[in-house]
Amino acid sequence: MNAPIIFATGGAHIDRRGRVIGPYVAEASNPGVIREEVGGGIFNACSTLSRRGSSVRFFSVRGGDSGGEAVARAIEEADFDDLSATHLDRQTASYTAILDGNGDVIVALADMAIYEACLERNLRRAKLREAIASSDAIFCDANLPEAALATLMRHCADQPVFAIAISPAKVVRLRTVLSRLSVLFMNRREAKALLDIPQESDPTGEALCAGLMRVGLEGGVISDGGRRLHAFQSGRIFTLTPPPVDKIVDVTGAGDALAGATVAAMMRGEPLENALLEGLAASALTIQSDKAVAPFNTEQFAQMLAEVGQAQTVSDVKEY
Repeated sequence: MNAPIIFATGGAHIDRRGRVIGPYVAEASNPGVIREEVGGGIFNACSTLSRRGSSVRFFSVRGGDSGGEAVARAIEEADFDDLSATHLDRQTASYTAILDGNGDVIVALADMAIYEACLERNLRRAKLREAIASSDAIFCDANLPEAALATLMRHCADQPVFAIAISPAKVVRLRTVLSRLSVLFMNRREAKALLDIPQESDPTGEALCAGLMRVGLEGGVISDGGRRLHAFQSGRIFTLTPPPVDKIVDVTGAGDALAGATVAAMMRGEPLENALLEGLAASALTIQSDKAVAPFNTEQFAQMLAEVGQAQTVSDVKEY
């Protein structure tokens, strides 16, 4: 059986993460360490997706600088079919985050002007239109501006389309294509932003799922750190509990791993609730690594998968 072919597009950029050593002190110099690697929501997710059995056609944009060269090398090492465009007069996008001693984000800065300026016009290229139309599924993130999302959807046939929310600020771009998405991966903050719910409010996971179904989303996954994950598909809401981990090293990339492994399982024919078992296993392994793409092997994955409990049905959309 041939591997499913996924056309993936979105962020592939320089990812810098600084981690505070000791207690974080606001508005002061903090001792710490900083590391740099190639990351980006869709790049991280596809790294897991590829390892779980899918073939990736990858499109992003990068600058003609050392960052762009690093991104190109990383895509090649990941064994993706690289359809990306290099703009010699542009700076490669970057993401810089400062983490506290527990690995949680204190603040992050996204310098991604090249995505706003260049993604949409490159998606009009004939080679990309053909690659999109001939792929088995589409996987994107909300680093695509609204115009690029619209162009992407015009080139799709009837394939499933999966998406990653990226951030509360960017997830709102997906409002115009919600009805076209098969599954959207997000956290609670992103779900509230999509529904225009104030961040200080505390709706239940079931209420968020019901609200997303009402605005036209067919399937969705709402993660909440180490707490219960809520998901829905075809009118049914269910929950899963992430497996316990001994130590959280770095949360960066956990949501991307969740999305990548889940999509890979769905492309093998698994329903969302079963596919999420694999997604949660990949996510748990990621937060125990200092890399955004955790270097786990098949045996480690199987051991973690055995720790994930089965999905529990919460309710049916008719109740809302």
